[in-house]
Amino acid sequence: MFIDLHMHTTRISGVRRTNGSTFATPEELIAMMDRLGIAKGMLLPLVSPECGICYTTTEEMLAVAHDYPGRFIPFCNVDPRIDGNSAKTDLHRYLDYYSAAGCKGLGEVTCNLPFDDPRVLNLFAACQACMLTVTIHIAPEQGGYYGLVDAPGLPGLENTLKRFPGCKILGHSQPFWAEMSTDYGPVGRNGYPKGKVLPGGRLPQLFERYPNLYGDLSAGSGYNAISRDPEFGYAFLEQYRERLLFALDICAPTDDTPLVRHLNAAVEQGKISRQTFEMIAWRNAANLYGISV
Repeated sequence: MFIDLHMHTTRISGVRRTNGSTFATPEELIAMMDRLGIAKGMLLPLVSPECGICYTTTEEMLAVAHDYPGRFIPFCNVDPRIDGNSAKTDLHRYLDYYSAAGCKGLGEVTCNLPFDDPRVLNLFAACQACMLTVTIHIAPEQGGYYGLVDAPGLPGLENTLKRFPGCKILGHSQPFWAEMSTDYGPVGRNGYPKGKVLPGGRLPQLFERYPNLYGDLSAGSGYNAISRDPEFGYAFLEQYRERLLFALDICAPTDDTPLVRHLNAAVEQGKISRQTFEMIAWRNAANLYGISV
């Protein structure tokens, strides 16, 4: 059984993306969940213009969760430029409202701004005060990408982890997971590095130093990080099993889901313990968000 920490959906498919796909509808998403053994999924709204061509609001995710009780759990999302584009905007009133409506976390943060932008800091401060976890997408630079901008080595993320120790941050995306190793290889930090994980990667260091850092294993980046060097990946899963969470980031009904196969095979072959598998697959999510299963 799995609880998926990172899902997107839309009631109306809308304009197709450049690859020809559209987000899965709730019905298509549930069909995929049933096939893969996913009991519940977190719905992450997309509210920033950089994230793509399809906006999905918090209100829409709340409505979908209401229509399919027991299957979906809504997250909220607030662009830090909302309501005046100011670092002084009171974001608590949005987060308090959404929390009361049933939202369990905030994300995915996709605005293409630096971590130390005052408006971004205002968002993290509000999330810490409202006790909401934050799921982030990291981008390699500003312009042409979506996600919070950080340099190699993730200094912006580290400063944020230090500044907001009471805020649990779930990392995600290629530039996040590429930091597993010291060498990105020819694909670069926004790609999917292959081969052995070299000692000294920044990401293991950050997991070791900051207990408020969590890993969202979704998309090709999360799967690649734990499968490119299988023996390292199994050890990483065991070592940080309390802060790694199963997620797929399903965007289209045709998406492949290799992470499911990888984790199932790992526990069946004894590469990871049954306890580790269950913690990553669903127990961590249940504990973190108070979900009954």
